[in-house]
Amino acid sequence: MFYHDNELQYEVEVEEPDPYYAKMMQQAIGGIEGEMRVALQYMFQAFGTPKSMGKYRDLLMETATEELGHIEMIATAITKNLQGAPEDVKEEVADGNPLIRTMMQGGQPRQALSAGMHGLATDANGVPFNGSYVVASGNLAADMYANIAAEATGRQLACRLYEMTDDEGMKDMWAYLIARDTMHQNQWHAALEELGDTLPVPASFPQEKENQNVNYQFMSTFRDQREDPEERWTQDTSIDGKGEFSFGYQPGGGSGLVEEAIEEMHNHASGSGGDKSIDDQ
Repeated sequence: MFYHDNELQYEVEVEEPDPYYAKMMQQAIGGIEGEMRVALQYMFQAFGTPKSMGKYRDLLMETATEELGHIEMIATAITKNLQGAPEDVKEEVADGNPLIRTMMQGGQPRQALSAGMHGLATDANGVPFNGSYVVASGNLAADMYANIAAEATGRQLACRLYEMTDDEGMKDMWAYLIARDTMHQNQWHAALEELGDTLPVPASFPQEKENQNVNYQFMSTFRDQREDPEERWTQDTSIDGKGEFSFGYQPGGGSGLVEEAIEEMHNHASGSGGDKSIDDQ
């Protein structure tokens, strides 16, 4: 259950509207690094967290709800940036609407055509948000690793958007959101630390069923054999402490070629329907 009021999570001010910047900010809503992704990711992870791990469900739901507030903040920032054209464009346009001219020249047209000068559930290229961005595996450790990655790429995007503007109001908003990304990265690490021995994920699978010859071996795929580079991932104790890293090559064996294709699939290149491959002709 959710409750809502009209107060933003953090105040959003725009000193100089910029439709070009509004287009860029769409990435922070509907892009793979954006707020829709993390809000839905944490929410669906929470839906799959059992009662026995209730504190982690609360952690996920509280953060998901916070991320919904971030969507609202950025959507507000987009709307405010679409309220007017940059001053240099206003000076250049002798007649007509300078804001529309700006949108035609380099803004996101759908912000005008489909949303009436407001934000959209799309990325900066106008591509709709894709639900496949959401990672909710049902394994809490796997999800926490995914969350760390999501917050890392989200923070990187926010930092880039911070650098792209000289508007002090926008910089203030991004400074807040970047700080929250810092906290979220740390809280997911803290949850992993509290979960204890989670490697390899899933830790519940009996490792004795793995191929013991390759489960801690770095495989070189160079055509020509080379010496062990003696890196951290090719020698010494593995990160999970359950094995020893080693260096080797792909074992090889067998063939990827099928003997014949199913006739009903019509995979033959020739009209005879014979079993000749393209290579044989």
